[in-house]
Amino acid sequence: MNTNHQVHIYTDGAAKGNPGPGGYGVVMEWVGTAYRKEFFEGFRLTTNNRMELLAVIVGLEKLKMANTRVLVVSDSKYVIDSVVKGWVFGWEKKGYTGKKNPDLWKRFLVIYRMHKVDFKWIKGHNNHPQNERCDELAVRAATQKQLSVDAYYESEAK
Repeated sequence: MNTNHQVHIYTDGAAKGNPGPGGYGVVMEWVGTAYRKEFFEGFRLTTNNRMELLAVIVGLEKLKMANTRVLVVSDSKYVIDSVVKGWVFGWEKKGYTGKKNPDLWKRFLVIYRMHKVDFKWIKGHNNHPQNERCDELAVRAATQKQLSVDAYYESEAK
């Protein structure tokens, strides 16, 4: 992997039923060190794409210093294509009219602009250790007894 990055953030999201109970998993590794952190959270009603995007947001929000060079590794074409192909910036200019997950995209852009972020897509469920770990965390999060409320999604889903 590119050694110009200070942190690698691996992410995954899951939703059972889509929409249904869901969760995200994040594995963060600091390049050149053994330092590693994991995060996960589950929600009672959400979508897979929301969890994929929230995983990236949470990983970036955990960084303590601005302008960190980050490589986000994800199996989500939704997230990666939206950023790398520039779609989200067009959505922002048009006020996210007709787009899903504007609450998360707004939150993403705030934290994205605080760092130097590159993206790498990997095929999911393809024996990539960190991606497999993120998947385990996301599924575990989605199946916990105590699940958080995805308030924006639940208010929009009605």
